[in-house]
Amino acid sequence: MPELPDVDVYVECLRERIAQRQLERVRIASPFLLRSVDPPLATVEGRTVETVRRLGKRVVLVLEGDLYLVIHLMIAGRFRWKKRGTKPPGRIGLAAFDFGNGTLLLTEASKKKRASLHVVAGQPGLLEHDRGGLEVLDSSLEDFTARLTRENHTLKRSLTDPRLFSGIGNAYSDEILHAARLSPIRQSQKLDPDEIRNLREASIATLTRWRQTLLEMFRTRFPDSGDITAFRDDFAVHGRFGKPCPDCGDPVQRIRYAENETNYCATCQTEGRLLADRSLSRLLKADWPRSLDEMEEHLSSRAAAKQSAPR
Repeated sequence: MPELPDVDVYVECLRERIAQRQLERVRIASPFLLRSVDPPLATVEGRTVETVRRLGKRVVLVLEGDLYLVIHLMIAGRFRWKKRGTKPPGRIGLAAFDFGNGTLLLTEASKKKRASLHVVAGQPGLLEHDRGGLEVLDSSLEDFTARLTRENHTLKRSLTDPRLFSGIGNAYSDEILHAARLSPIRQSQKLDPDEIRNLREASIATLTRWRQTLLEMFRTRFPDSGDITAFRDDFAVHGRFGKPCPDCGDPVQRIRYAENETNYCATCQTEGRLLADRSLSRLLKADWPRSLDEMEEHLSSRAAAKQSAPR
């Protein structure tokens, strides 16, 4: 799912192309996209886009007349900027927004159509789409501390809760926690003041670094669908299971659950302890390795047994 740095790239690229331009027509290609009925979609056609902004992980087109198009890309939703009149592509096309200088396509490369479009009238209606999370880049230490400790959850869950923090998801929470040298399963109310300060600084540094990197990357072109991704070669741990940590060289570990996984470095973040992977720990039970050394011994034993087995 595109997170704060990625959504900000979309916002800046869209603002440059469609701000102060008339939205001529909206063509809906998927019946699953539009999630609102009042006001009707036709009311936005012919109106000028005053600006484009981010609302959490949502992209908001601000139209004259106090109207808003609120777009949530979810996991696989992406924007494409094409020449005027381009048709939405095949099975992945969701909608086309036509302007005098080009067409903005909305696509979703997934069988599960989760991306959404809402037509909203007035600020009160727009606020209904605001989950209330704190904007970390604009936060004070006091505000950050209050949000982090408001509820007692794991740090991974707290950082990715849109009611607590805005725009942070699975990928950048992994990067933040690695930079802060904190375990993803530490309890938010168990951190001391220095650890909270360190976490806030790591959050700001990580989000700022990637926001600036991506803005520079797409300064002269609109990002293609494959450019907005949760897996980047320069990430420290996210999506890098089994690869060496850039700081200590030990292999990155993971916890898998549902459709997501948490990546971390046991040496840098958990004092060498391996966190139990829900599926594997259920299978291995007492044999689940508790450290990198035990993991290496376990793998060596398996390899030796495989080599000595009769063929």
